[in-house]
Amino acid sequence: MLEWLRSNADLVGILAGALLLLAVLLLVLWLVAAARHRREARRRVEAEREMLALEFEVAEQAERMRILRELHEAAVLSVSATVRQAQGARLSAATDAAAAARAAGAIEEAARSTLGDLRRVVAVLGEGTATTPPSTGLDTLPELFELYREAGLQLTVEETGERFEVKRAAELAIYGILQEALENCLRYGGPGTPVRVGMTWTADGVRLLIEDEGARTTADRSGSSGGYTTADDLSALAFDPAGPGIAGMKERAALFGGVFHAEATAGVGFSVSVVFPALKYHNGIHGVNLSDDAGAATS
Repeated sequence: MLEWLRSNADLVGILAGALLLLAVLLLVLWLVAAARHRREARRRVEAEREMLALEFEVAEQAERMRILRELHEAAVLSVSATVRQAQGARLSAATDAAAAARAAGAIEEAARSTLGDLRRVVAVLGEGTATTPPSTGLDTLPELFELYREAGLQLTVEETGERFEVKRAAELAIYGILQEALENCLRYGGPGTPVRVGMTWTADGVRLLIEDEGARTTADRSGSSGGYTTADDLSALAFDPAGPGIAGMKERAALFGGVFHAEATAGVGFSVSVVFPALKYHNGIHGVNLSDDAGAATS
């Protein structure tokens, strides 16, 4: 064998060189394939990121359309009432001037309320399918709460203070915020999640507070409840709630001068707070300034 190798040294050198060249070629092909794989992976990540951003934008626009349709519904009801009042004023004008004057005052108030709702529509459009039934409102909140109890939430509700009258659009905003918050409790915490809802009416406004124990319930369900670390606390502090549901609640609160806040509590759950400090005078029924001059100042 050694003699054969010595006698064919040139051939062995050629074979060794060919093998080395083959190894180098295979290495180059592997590096090219790896680079191509990394590029494709980056493209997939970028495409997924763009898709998520597009889905978020579409969901946010859908939520805006939902709010717009609710406000449109409220405006239509108000206009219908105005038409009936105008008919009554016309019929009574010839025989009862006092009744006609009272009807004219009611018509003016209803028209101002409708004007406020329409300006709110413009406000929402300036930034970007109604699923709320027409019968929803403050009077139907017990049915809403019972619906989520039947879905599995351990829901307790406490309402304090004296309710005052609010217009239809403001009722829809409050109802929509409560509905979205409870839906999030059920979606992320699941059945069995304890949830507390508080409605506090003040002389001029109302505060909504929805607190859940979804994180604790989820941990108990998975058998991983063993306390939490400081890292969980830091993560909760840095958590920035986002999504179409959060955006929709913010939109509804802003329409009536409300302040929205949402935060996570490490190891416990999530809370949503909305304060309407002047709802009594910001919903088109108790003297909010809806004159043409006010509209020009805010446009």
